[in-house]
Amino acid sequence: MPTKSEREYYREGYADGLRDQRRGFGATAGAERYVAGSILPPKKVKRKMSAWNQFVRTHSKKPRFRYRNGKLNLKKMAVAFRKTPAGRKKKR
Repeated sequence: MPTKSEREYYREGYADGLRDQRRGFGATAGAERYVAGSILPPKKVKRKMSAWNQFVRTHSKKPRFRYRNGKLNLKKMAVAFRKTPAGRKKKR
């Protein structure tokens, strides 16, 4: 547990760092975004979806791939996916 003096020290350092970033010192271009005086973390770059994940995402709401209880018929989706150009590609 930090002492009162340590907490004050940390608070001052944090305020100094914010002040410097707003002035443009030490801030990398586009690394952080400012919204009403608060700092938000940088956006996380999402990985590209695989062909299978893209297929499931676009076709999961279609009734031909749904059971009556609402579950996905993944076996039927896999058969349909293998008939698409992306599904015919061989994995290395």
